Amino acid sequence: MSRLSYPIAACAFAASTLLAGALAAEQRPVVVELYTSQGCSSCPPADEIFSELSSNDDVIAIALHVDYWDYIGWKDEFGDPAHAERQRAYANVAGRRSIYTPEMVVNGETDIVGSKPMALAKAINDHAQKAPQVDLDLTRAGDTLRIEAQPLAEDLGPMDVHVLRVIPSAETEITRGENRGHTITYTNIAHGWQQAGTWDGAGPLELSAEIAGDDPAVVLVQAQGAGPIIAAARID
Repeated sequence: MSRLSYPIAACAFAASTLLAGALAAEQRPVVVELYTSQGCSSCPPADEIFSELSSNDDVIAIALHVDYWDYIGWKDEFGDPAHAERQRAYANVAGRRSIYTPEMVVNGETDIVGSKPMALAKAINDHAQKAPQVDLDLTRAGDTLRIEAQPLAEDLGPMDVHVLRVIPSAETEITRGENRGHTITYTNIAHGWQQAGTWDGAGPLELSAEIAGDDPAVVLVQAQGAGPIIAAARID
């Protein structure tokens, strides 16, 4: 058995568990953010699990490559200091003093070591069972992304509307650092993150954002202050 075969098999089982639970619940996608780095020797198994997870229609998977391991010999080509800032904001809300890779954050609330697929499956399934609070719809015309949302619950509080793009797949040959000698395929790599606006949830939301290129776009409606992700959608 190879080093990565167990995580893949476990994730396949976890995905089937997730699908059964998600189909029983009212449909809404669950967001999984993976904080990873090409310079982190512990990350490839989590990257592999994340790749398997990305094919699930009930999950919006977003890989946020961080830059804080670049100093140990390999600069992550997808690393962005803003990704580490987002990870630190989650840690501050949770009362954690440090951040790490690989970490997965589910719907902005539940943090899990990225190489533990069964814990991840449970967290995804738990979030999938929750009733939706916002109906979110995306349409695209050329370079304009139209965002429309309707509140399904009261007292949602102030929310930020984030827009980002994801590179579906990219392969990197790593020649230095802890993962030297390995060629790794990464999926759903976040870039071009922007805040398109804010929303109080008291009435319908209508926003537009400018996007260019062919990469899929993801919209997150998230409670301000690195709070829970209330709604999410992806358009390819």
